[in-house]
Amino acid sequence: MNEAAQTSDARAKAEHVARVSYGRLIAVLAKQSSDIASAEDALADAFTKALETWPVNGIPNSPEAWLLTAAKNRQRDHAKSAASRTAAGSLDDEDFQMSQMPATVLKDDSAEIPDDRLKLMFACAHPAIDESVHTPLILQTVLGFEAKDIASAYLMPGATLAQRLVRAKRKIKDARIPFSVPDAHDIAPRLASVLEAIYGAYALSWRDTPDDDATTDLSHEALYLATTVADLLPDEPEILGLAALLAFSFARRDARTDDSGTLVPIDEQDTARWNPLLIRRGITILKRAATMGRPGRFQIEAAIQSVHADRAETGTVDWRSIASLYSGLINIAPTLGAAVARASAVGHAFGGTAGLNALNVINEDDIATFQPYWATAAYLYAEIGDSKNAEHAYEKAIGLSTDLPTRKWLERSRASLPTS
Repeated sequence: MNEAAQTSDARAKAEHVARVSYGRLIAVLAKQSSDIASAEDALADAFTKALETWPVNGIPNSPEAWLLTAAKNRQRDHAKSAASRTAAGSLDDEDFQMSQMPATVLKDDSAEIPDDRLKLMFACAHPAIDESVHTPLILQTVLGFEAKDIASAYLMPGATLAQRLVRAKRKIKDARIPFSVPDAHDIAPRLASVLEAIYGAYALSWRDTPDDDATTDLSHEALYLATTVADLLPDEPEILGLAALLAFSFARRDARTDDSGTLVPIDEQDTARWNPLLIRRGITILKRAATMGRPGRFQIEAAIQSVHADRAETGTVDWRSIASLYSGLINIAPTLGAAVARASAVGHAFGGTAGLNALNVINEDDIATFQPYWATAAYLYAEIGDSKNAEHAYEKAIGLSTDLPTRKWLERSRASLPTS
């Protein structure tokens, strides 16, 4: 293999490990000191060293173990440097703890790295940290998403979110917030943020192309984490609801786009490409959650997906039930996305005019840059034969689309409008 190919393979492997194992490594590196920022610096340095040495020496059998060892060595060296600068040999608690932490040497062919991500997630959702940053902090620290991508999803400036994340990490360090799953009576205040982050990880991955290995891995990780939390707290129905929701969603991943890479709407997907095992799993989990009699957002969203899944058996979509479920969702968790989705379901169930009436009650201040609103409006205008307004709405939706499969589908739909 030539040098260019070796470098390319090394970079690809490092990027793969970064996406899939980032949170696991950060959790191990920061567990003793609660210093997430230092752990991130050490891991970044380890990745840099990997790109320098792997093309020359070859990719190790266990890249995770190699990176963990390199990062721990960097932490050790940094601690020694800090100790040497400390006057009179006096060390504060943090420097002492860091200087005493050994650089664990892990053999590449036998290393077992503990998965402490759940502990790190609950630490990031501690009540001492501003609640508004809980989920973004988990997404960045545990799942490795860039601040700019998280900020885009939350419709806020990247610099603003980055500053909040820095402050939150400093709070974890200064307050010595432990990395642990809290007791039963302390878990409820943090649980919503943890579940939101797992769902957010899946949603952010879902925006990328389904044949992207890195994002597919993150989708798998989100499904794994949801299942792990459900195993940890089997009597929490919202956890079961999230696990069911992700099972339904993941079951349809292969049918999401056609051979040209164009989005296929859920009601037009080839059900033969759905994963029946995951669908049955989702149904089973959702039924279990329903027996607990405490409906919540994720359970209702999973129920909506289960109605869509019924099409594999019935051949039709019960849009009236979906519209009703969205009404229930809005009562529990009123969001712009839910209101727009309800309008779409109403349009499918009762006609374009009814759908537009439901769409028009949404606050105009909220819709200017919300792509799903314009995509739904375009569909509904097309349904009533108003090609002029449909064309305008499609133009808006296409301009706001950052997802290539979605943009292709919108462009195809616009091209199919009748010409006057």
